[in-house]
Amino acid sequence: MTGMALLFLLGCAFFPLCFAVFCWGLQNQTSLRMERQEAVLVASKLVSSVQAIMASTAGYIVSTSCKHIIDDQHWLSSAYTQFAVPYFIYDIYAMFLCHWHKHQVKGHGGEDGTPRALGSTWAVVRGYLHKEFLMVLHHAAMVLVCFPLSVVWRQGKGDFFLGCMLMAEVSTPFVCLGKILIQYKQQHTLLHKVNGALMLLSFLCCRVLLFPYLYWAYGRHAGLPLLSVPMAIPAHVNLGAALLLAPQLYWFFLICRGACRLFRPRGSPPRSPCQTQD
Repeated sequence: MTGMALLFLLGCAFFPLCFAVFCWGLQNQTSLRMERQEAVLVASKLVSSVQAIMASTAGYIVSTSCKHIIDDQHWLSSAYTQFAVPYFIYDIYAMFLCHWHKHQVKGHGGEDGTPRALGSTWAVVRGYLHKEFLMVLHHAAMVLVCFPLSVVWRQGKGDFFLGCMLMAEVSTPFVCLGKILIQYKQQHTLLHKVNGALMLLSFLCCRVLLFPYLYWAYGRHAGLPLLSVPMAIPAHVNLGAALLLAPQLYWFFLICRGACRLFRPRGSPPRSPCQTQD
């Protein structure tokens, strides 16, 4: 229990400290000298990318080390989970900070950058929760539901599956880079198009197709065909997988819609079959 608490406290210090260091560097590095609002946005994406690289690396080590997908264990599966939980709490705040600065840039703050009134502050909070509701809900579920289940309910079983789930973060650096390029209006560049293609491919493989793969892996272990696996496992496992998959499908739809617009030939009509109604 002491080790678990230490890892949790280490995560509580690590992610905010990384954010503060990135912000300071982006604002004070001679060749960058970013404004505060720019530094906050870029720093938050850098921290998310750092976390994603660590999570996917840990996931790869765990999943490739577990030959028996049910019983084999790896210390990284529980250690990294305990360390990474504070990230989701931090990221809720970081996303709000980005939203706050965007609101200030649009001229809704006072002359000194502070909100004009308490009502304006609550308006920013409501706007943030409305815009990022699904992401906030996802992060809250990771902390309040997925973390307790992975630590207590699993009882040391299924490290292979947890490792595969951690590898879902492979797509996150591409998502973060895409948002930074959009912030700097670089949608026309080759880098943005290449990054968009990599984001689409990595999201499809590591977040959407991940769930059929996990069912297939269990079926192979149990000697069952893929289509028989849902009937052979407890209903609450199927429900949990469906709840985790649902937001991934929604975000993948948004990525596909953006990709259709990104790669649409210049001079083509503003609407195309791959576009959807906004």
